[in-house]
Amino acid sequence: MTLALDPSATPPAAGPEENFWVPDGAPSADADVTGVDADTDTGASGDAPAGADAEAEADAGIDPGDEADDAADPADHDPVVVRDARDFGVYARTGGWAFALKVARSVRPGGQPAEGPAARKVSARAFAALAGCSPERVMRHYKAWDMAADDGLVPQFEVLEPGADVELPDADVWLSYYASRNSASSVRGRAISAAAEAEGIRPTKALEVAENPTALRAAILADPGTAEAARGALLDRMREDPELQTEMARAIARTDGLKKAVASEAKVADRIGYVRQIVENGQVKTPAGQTVEAPAEVRAEAERHLSLLDELDDSEEAGEWAGEAYEAVKGLVARAVEEDPALRVQERRTRFYSSLQKATKVFEELTLDEVMEEEIYEEDMLQRLVALQEAIGGCIAALRKAAPTGS
Repeated sequence: MTLALDPSATPPAAGPEENFWVPDGAPSADADVTGVDADTDTGASGDAPAGADAEAEADAGIDPGDEADDAADPADHDPVVVRDARDFGVYARTGGWAFALKVARSVRPGGQPAEGPAARKVSARAFAALAGCSPERVMRHYKAWDMAADDGLVPQFEVLEPGADVELPDADVWLSYYASRNSASSVRGRAISAAAEAEGIRPTKALEVAENPTALRAAILADPGTAEAARGALLDRMREDPELQTEMARAIARTDGLKKAVASEAKVADRIGYVRQIVENGQVKTPAGQTVEAPAEVRAEAERHLSLLDELDDSEEAGEWAGEAYEAVKGLVARAVEEDPALRVQERRTRFYSSLQKATKVFEELTLDEVMEEEIYEEDMLQRLVALQEAIGGCIAALRKAAPTGS
């Protein structure tokens, strides 16, 4: 399509607002040049969907009695209204390309020689002053056109003269080239834009959120849905960001309520893991800590409880179910140990060794040098050690008595 706007209109004096000057009635360049409707991700369309019913038209404020105007001759209407409608049609079909063309055919960035057709062009700063907007906004449109020209969608700047009209791409293509924010061109901005595209949303929306963390905080605090989305995003991020993992762990450890909640959930996870290991590995850990093959009865009970746990919704608390599963399976394991003579002996041997290792480690950690000082001595210390010595002596005697003959 060809852009055909009235070139005879006189621009107003530059003002503080960042708006492109366009002929009277044409849409403002600041009215979201990335698409006709700033609240949609689908880009500009310009036409109502085929088959729109009367109810939808009524909701949109369309009077069914206006159908008689549809076929009216443009000459029957005020010329200013006709021009506005046609300008709107151009913008509805082309979106930001209509404004990018104005920049492309009128702007000569600094450093380029003013020769040939370029002699009539002005700098981005001069164009911005005439338009009443910032030079940065002008250059974002310039760069969008430049990238599209490299892809063969639009003509190069060199062949465009002020006032020239060319065929423009569709509006939905504009979003692929235009970066509405300066941050979009930074390394951080490009990463945010790429992530937004992967999620199927406008990069401009993600960039806006990133530039206003206070607004993001307010949305998280006020809206459970936003908080849930933030939670999921943080978890995904932490899987690949060890530093963020450390920061989150530190923050939780310093907050009593969160610390208790994490400890409680960790206990639930351990119990579910105990049941899951029996099902997936066919092994079970006894109360004394030895790992043995799970009896068929124990494995069947673990499978039953695990299926119930896996069917719980995310909104349901798993703590009570996990506790019931853990206690049921643990009871079966203890009974299986007592009913198997060989396993029962090994269980007691394992428990004794575990206690002996703990006692040895504790005794080795005593600082005997400190006991030699008078200030440290207390009668109770001596009495406890004597009692411990007697207990150890009795244990040694019992073991010697139980030792096989000849050992």
